[in-house]
Amino acid sequence: MTSSLESTYTAPVPEGPPDTGDKPKIALAIAAHPDDADFGCAGTAHLWSKEGWEFYYLICTDGSKGTEDASLPPERLIPMRQKEQRAAAEMVSVKDVFFLEGFVDGELTYSRELLGEVVRIIRQVKPYAVFTHDPTQIFVRNSFVNHSDHRCAGLIATDAVYPAARDRWNFPEQIEEGLEPHKVKEMFIWGSEQPTFAVDITDVVETKIQGLLRHTSQFGEGTEFLERVRERWKGKDGRYTERFRRITFAR
Repeated sequence: MTSSLESTYTAPVPEGPPDTGDKPKIALAIAAHPDDADFGCAGTAHLWSKEGWEFYYLICTDGSKGTEDASLPPERLIPMRQKEQRAAAEMVSVKDVFFLEGFVDGELTYSRELLGEVVRIIRQVKPYAVFTHDPTQIFVRNSFVNHSDHRCAGLIATDAVYPAARDRWNFPEQIEEGLEPHKVKEMFIWGSEQPTFAVDITDVVETKIQGLLRHTSQFGEGTEFLERVRERWKGKDGRYTERFRRITFAR
């Protein structure tokens, strides 16, 4: 379970999606657990999809520890959470969800194996933009600790974008399989306390909430919790935004 981390910085003025020029409008959200991307960027995914973008999710762990229910063992929880994630993604027009295999919830560590798996999906999907966790956040407002899986997934995503997916001699076996090197043009980091980019999700915030409610193993009815979360997305003007630190590569 996770939530977007509320920024302590002044919220940036909301903007539309980037102009990709002649490049395909493709975005990939790389998240640690099922439900993370839905908290982080589901509203953006839904809005951008309406403007011709293809959005994909990549989930790095199996989500096997995301319950306090002693009667729900990992072998039942894992497929349940994958089904919930697919249902939530469908709610916000995400085209497909990729699940990495062999990486256990709560035990994600930086490895060459994990980096290669993320690079493989980037080279397969060829996104213009990658969305992910902020890998630098540990303690937040003296009241929240950012999950270690979030930090690891964010760092792996960052290193996969640059330089690993770009460089031909990183994971050359993938090149032999027909996957070409790929340069991601932009990154959007959710949970950052230095946001520079915002998307007004007011028109789709209810859809975002309904998507999150598809994660029934996490929230059940979820009304009280998600109402609190909704307030984190609400600005002083009464409108709702998702906020990101935007990185545009000059290459």
